Formats: sequence, structure tokens, C-alpha cells
Amino acid sequence: MRRRDFLTGAAGITLLPRLLQAAQPPRDIKITRIVGFDLSSRRPKLVGKNSRLDVHGDRSADRMVRIFTNAGIEGLGNCRAPSAGWSGRDELAGLLGKNPLEWFDSSKRAMGGPLGSRDMPLWDLLGKVLQKPVYELLGGHGPQRVPVYDGSIYFADLLPQYADHWQDRFKEEIDMSRQQGHRAVKVKIGRGARWMKRDEGDRRDVEVVQVIRQHAGDDLLIGVDANNGYDLAGAKRFLDRAGSLNLAFVEELFPEKLDECLELKRFIAERGWKTLLADGETKSELSALKPFIEAKAIDVLQGDMNHFGIGGIMTEAAWARPQGILVAPHNWGSLVGFYMQLHVGRAISNFYRAERDPLSTDLLIADGYKIADGTCNVPDSPGFGLRLDEEKLRNLKIDFDLR
Repeated sequence: MRRRDFLTGAAGITLLPRLLQAAQPPRDIKITRIVGFDLSSRRPKLVGKNSRLDVHGDRSADRMVRIFTNAGIEGLGNCRAPSAGWSGRDELAGLLGKNPLEWFDSSKRAMGGPLGSRDMPLWDLLGKVLQKPVYELLGGHGPQRVPVYDGSIYFADLLPQYADHWQDRFKEEIDMSRQQGHRAVKVKIGRGARWMKRDEGDRRDVEVVQVIRQHAGDDLLIGVDANNGYDLAGAKRFLDRAGSLNLAFVEELFPEKLDECLELKRFIAERGWKTLLADGETKSELSALKPFIEAKAIDVLQGDMNHFGIGGIMTEAAWARPQGILVAPHNWGSLVGFYMQLHVGRAISNFYRAERDPLSTDLLIADGYKIADGTCNVPDSPGFGLRLDEEKLRNLKIDFDLR
């Protein structure tokens, strides 16, 4: 398609203020066009290895969809949109000519439609049509400001440029995180699973957390994530050495098994620690979490935000709430996934914290979101309150244009 068409296709958005002033939303709204593109973003630092994967780098991308309507109102969001040959293009094409209001069940606060969990752009569009932020459509039962944490403290000590002064590098990264408004971080551990000899890696895991705690003091919330780099015995060894450092949560210390999670929780409780056990990000089906919920084997559920979508995480939260279990969606490598988390956190009462991968791009304008003192406000703008900078779209590669 011609790039000019993509830019001028948004011209109808000038109608938006008039429509939002109307007493009732337009009932004859139809989806007329769907454009897919990758939204590239960048981190302020190079992110290193974790227990399973090599260097993560300083860039990522969200596969975005922009939905146009005959009313000049747009929806925008991560859809993990299809590339050539992926069958999901048919589902997207199925939106054309349809009224997005027909998919929203207000009594259940649920979104239907052909996209399944890839429905962020539909939620955004619906919020703009109904003149409400997404969190309000979801219930709005959460706190005014949503707790967040920086999930980007990886294996900086194994990057060659920091190998001989890795302690200082971790101090620098913690200072960077605080400057961004964070008061909570997640630190990767599990070096002995792949990158170092087991004993040496296990010692380094503890040393890193010690360096961070000593540098940051007691007011920084610290969690750790092994990406399944330990077994149960190794997790106990780590906690015996690091448990006194006041860890807020431990995540994916080993592949989750019901009896082993219960045993680790018993081990933590016997020592009087308040450390929470977090897990569940690798599950591909929500039903796999039900036994852990029923047994209270996990304290914080971490279904993936982009995989399960808003509806899936809301369902997870509803299952978990009667058991006193919290939810903290996994979100890595996704800038817009962070904003989805915030609206879920603003909507529910058992939300723990939103995971932030510190990505940014000048193509996406997110007015009203600001991290300060460890929390982030959620603006009351319609939808997610996100928009594209039209002046900076000229070099953007368009993947597809459905009409």
C-alpha cells in the first residue's frame, strides 16, 4: 500500500471530538479498514541472558493492528497480527463491515468476536466508541494507582563489557530503575542451569541479590526469577542463602509441579519469611492453573498478558480471588502489553504488580501514564488512551491493509 494512504486514512479521526460530545455513541458504526504493522521499540540498556536464553538485546516489537471505522473512531493495539500465510488474517478480515458493539457483553464485561485473546484493538475501539477507559469497562475495582516493577535486571555480570566490574553495573541498573520511578525490581537468577558451573552459578545468584540489597537498602522490593533454572532442592539451597534478604517473591524457581510448589511454600512458611511464590507464565491453557489455584499452591499467578489477553487474565483473576491468590501477568518484550496490564490492574482487586520491560518509542504517544514512587497512574481517556504520532509514521513499514 502507499504510505500516504496509511497516514491520510486517519483523517476521519478529526470527527472524534464531535462524536465524543454526543449524548449517545454512534450505533451504526462499522469497521471499514484494518492495517497491520510492527511497532518497534527500544530499551535504554542492553539486556543480557537469563537461565535459558542468550542476550536479549535492546530492542523489541509489538505486532500491531489499527482498526478504522466509518465514524472516524479508531482502535489500536497489539494483536500479534498475522504475517503472510498465517491464518489469522482471515479472522481479522472477518471484522470488516461489523459493528464492534455487537461483540461486547456488558453484563459479563467480556469481549467476543473472531480475534479471541488478540482483542486489544477491539477493547481500545470499544472504549472510544463508549467514551470510557478500558478499565471502567472491566469494572474499575482496583486502586487509583497500579503497582509496577522493573523486570529488566538480567545477567549483566555475564556481558563481557561488565565482567570485571559487574557489582558496579548492577548498582547502575538499580539506580536507572529508580530514576524511572520504580521501587520494585525483578532480578534474574539461575546461572548454573546453562552459563556457569552449578555451584559457581548458584553462588553468583546469591551474590548479585546481596549486592543489590546492600546498594538499594531495605526500601526496594526485590523479587527473583530463575526461569526454571533450579530444581526443588536447588531452590531450597538458594533460599537458605538469600531468604534473609527479604525477597518479596520468587518466580519460576523450577518447572511447576503441584506437590513441589506446596513443599516450597511449606519450606518458606517454616522459616517465617513473607516471600510469595509466583508462577504460571509458561502455561498455554488457563485450565492448567486450576489445580494450583484450588490447592493454593501458588501465591501469584502469572499468565502471559499477550497470550491470554484481557479476557483470559480477568478469568484467571476471578478464579484466584476466592482463594486469596493474586495475579501479576507476565509481560516481556511488549511495550503495549504494559498498558494492558495497567488497565487490568485498575479493574480488579487482587492485582499484584505490572511487569515493565522498559521499552519506548516516539511513534506511540501515551499521554497520562506516569510511573512515580513504584506505581503508575491510568488515565481516564477513552480506550487505552494511546495514539500514533502521524508525523513520524512516514518510514513505517506496513505489513497488510485489509478493506
